Amino acid sequence: MKLWGGRFTKSTDSFTDHFHSSISFDKRMYEEDIMGSCAHAAMLGKQSIISKQDSELIQKTLLEILDDIKKGEIVFDESAEDIHMNIETILINRIGDCGKRLHTGRSRNDQVALDLRMYLKKEIIEIKKLIKELLTVLNKVAADNIDTIMPGCTHLQNAQPVTLAHHSLAYFEMFKRDYDRLSDVYKRTNVMPLGSGALAATTYPLDRQAVCEALGFESVTLNSMDGVSDRDFAIELVSALSIIMMHLSRFCEEIVLWSSQQYAFIELDDSYSTGSSIMPQKKNPDMAELIRGKTGRVYGSLIALLTVMKSLPLAYNKDMQEDKENVFDAIDTVKMCIPVFSAMLDTMTVKKENMYKAAKKGFINATDAADWLVKNGMPFRDAHAVIGRIVLYCIDNGKSLDEMTIDEYKTFSDVFNEGIFEAISLEKCVNSRSIDGGPSKQYTQKLIKFNEDYINELI
Repeated sequence: MKLWGGRFTKSTDSFTDHFHSSISFDKRMYEEDIMGSCAHAAMLGKQSIISKQDSELIQKTLLEILDDIKKGEIVFDESAEDIHMNIETILINRIGDCGKRLHTGRSRNDQVALDLRMYLKKEIIEIKKLIKELLTVLNKVAADNIDTIMPGCTHLQNAQPVTLAHHSLAYFEMFKRDYDRLSDVYKRTNVMPLGSGALAATTYPLDRQAVCEALGFESVTLNSMDGVSDRDFAIELVSALSIIMMHLSRFCEEIVLWSSQQYAFIELDDSYSTGSSIMPQKKNPDMAELIRGKTGRVYGSLIALLTVMKSLPLAYNKDMQEDKENVFDAIDTVKMCIPVFSAMLDTMTVKKENMYKAAKKGFINATDAADWLVKNGMPFRDAHAVIGRIVLYCIDNGKSLDEMTIDEYKTFSDVFNEGIFEAISLEKCVNSRSIDGGPSKQYTQKLIKFNEDYINELI
């Protein structure tokens, strides 16, 4: 008979057992379930809700079960439904009636909420470590490419010259915010729900604060209905993971473009590329494409979680069993993608000359030419119009701005002198933008050092 089967007169159908069971995916929370039960049992003994002898035997046996699971000596039973009932059934089989006392003062509703919070806390810490490693790689790419000039684009059109360092550090800022988002999610996950019972707490004199401290939580939930029926901490985590994947996907899109023959800005290491089954010349950026593709998978988990929760009345509903597969899959996907992306970035070869040549195309220094006129007394709107006419002239005559003669410049405005040529050099265009946030070498070096200090302070 199932542990909850007292009011039933017959067994559930075998297919119902399979349909109802969650052990196939929630078994990964076995350690959290056991440690949560140990803390609960210790508190029950301390509060004299059960005898100290029973409390100690339960804790001892639970730790033995944990050890046996880690050694692969336990096979979970689908008919026991979930990780909670599996552990409790094993406990009862080993120590009899004493084991039946463990569930005093709690429900599977607050138990699963506890397990999930404990599990997600652990995973958040692991993902933060992966992001820290990625930040280190991005800062290294920047340090190695302070002078690597490349086209900065808007609308995928050459716009203004920047450096690969500046480009990489833009993503550094994005992933830095991702790290901070995970820290924020951790704060809201780090709240202990055990003691909420099924929905209305319990009449037993539980010491929730003792369990909270034993399990390393910051605080306890303040409303029992919220404690068992809230999953916004899981939704918030998958939202943060979706944003991480979005940032990875954006950079992967650029990696795919840059590694093409049309761009030829980089070459990916053989370890992070694949070939074609029919075209022997191919070297495909499949890792970048897979990460880009897996982004949709994580987005799907977020939408699934939001949809599961959108119409649920208080308090617990069985629909909420559908939370775990989605959040687990999102975590697994992100934990696969970040290390691959970091290694792919760390091992790529940057073709600096090709980036520089590309930056000389598309009149990427036109804004600097206009700024030079402004600094020499011309109103900006007039300067904008003059340079626009010069660009049209260059297009018609197959020239770039730095290929024009001073006499040609003077046909458009008497303000021009030889100083225009220095002003429109790519190096000058980049390094003149020395304000905070700009791509200049001076500021970039300062920012890289700032980032090093930031990384060293991360947990």
